[in-house]
Amino acid sequence: MADTSTTTDEYTGVISVDSAEASFRNRLGQFSSRYAVVGVWIALAGLYAALIPQTFLTQGTFRTIFGSQQNQALIFLTAALLCTIIVGEFVDMSVASNFGLAAVTVSVLNVNHDWNVWIASAVAIVVATVVGVVNAYLIVRLGVNTIVVTLGMGTFLLGVGLWATNMTTVFGLPKDFSQITLFTVFGLPVGFFYGLILMLIFAYILRFTPLGRNMRFVGENREVSRLAGVRVTRIRLGAFVMAGLIAGIGCVLAAAGTGGFDAGVSQMYLLPIFAATFLGSAVLQPGRFNPLGTLIAIFFLSTGVLGLQILGAQGWVQQVFYGGVLVIAVTISTILGRRSR
Repeated sequence: MADTSTTTDEYTGVISVDSAEASFRNRLGQFSSRYAVVGVWIALAGLYAALIPQTFLTQGTFRTIFGSQQNQALIFLTAALLCTIIVGEFVDMSVASNFGLAAVTVSVLNVNHDWNVWIASAVAIVVATVVGVVNAYLIVRLGVNTIVVTLGMGTFLLGVGLWATNMTTVFGLPKDFSQITLFTVFGLPVGFFYGLILMLIFAYILRFTPLGRNMRFVGENREVSRLAGVRVTRIRLGAFVMAGLIAGIGCVLAAAGTGGFDAGVSQMYLLPIFAATFLGSAVLQPGRFNPLGTLIAIFFLSTGVLGLQILGAQGWVQQVFYGGVLVIAVTISTILGRRSR
């Protein structure tokens, strides 16, 4: 064993071995903590493939897991949530409703009021960004509790969206507009690649730029960050504004892909958003919220729910699966976070 070194206690004469085994066990532990969820995902897919090969092992299943409209929306919504959660604002309950109101804005302005669809889309993005600005002002500048502000804002935005649509689904966006997200590239809708690029850019910023490191620093300890010269207030404000902007861009793609939107549907995203975000903190960077881990978590959740539905489970299984995963993911995230610190 070339990597093994030995030392002898001068009093007892006992030889202790400081070998590569300890280093190997350490590396194995790190690997398992980083990729355990990926392993479970592969095992889950393998189980479904063995039980229902005729239906699960199809191109349609692959497209559903990676290219469905729901997953495209979840990628943008989780990215928006990550903006605030990484800087220590853990519970933004308004992100789904903000997404829904902006998507409704596109549909209502274009279908009901004959606005140009691109102008309507720009207005929707502005609306979502303004919501982020308002959240930032109330929480960061005035110091109002994050949960109170975002929960109240989310309920308010949902009500506005239902009022604007008269509690109906507004459809009828131009068919050529849908191609901005449905155009197929390598067998998948181009919207999938938008989300992938978004998460890759986000991961790069967090890993390799001063802004990303400062965001992490602020999320871990605001006072120490402030004493170190980090502009804590500016970073927190920017996180909420950027969350609104990302949600706005995502809503335009969602509205384009479905040809319209129902304001009430946005609330269905809330549980999956948090489940994927917290589960993602147990992937790649254990104990830390990270974009690529969240992306993997979205596809893991999609695989689990889709497989159960193919097996014949009823609609309630989605809520059970997401709720159970959220509880487990928060528990794992808390444990890993403590170990990391």
